Amino acid sequence: MEALHIDELARRFAAGLPGALGALKSEVESNFRAVLQGAAGKLDLASRSEFEVQSRVLERARERIAALEARISELEARVARPQP
Repeated sequence: MEALHIDELARRFAAGLPGALGALKSEVESNFRAVLQGAAGKLDLASRSEFEVQSRVLERARERIAALEARISELEARVARPQP
């Protein structure tokens, strides 16, 4: 989880606290942020840049597979034609 999203979640959580807890708002927000960061750190998540790189690799692999499938079809058609 990106730090920006964690900060936003922590702010929203703290903003939802009742007014009587307003004095503790900053401390609660900080603690909640720490809990979220700890939980996110335990997850096996990829960063956005890693995701983008893998998406490009996957797209190139799909293109290569499509080209190979077309080549195989062409070769199978050649083999299937009667030889003079």
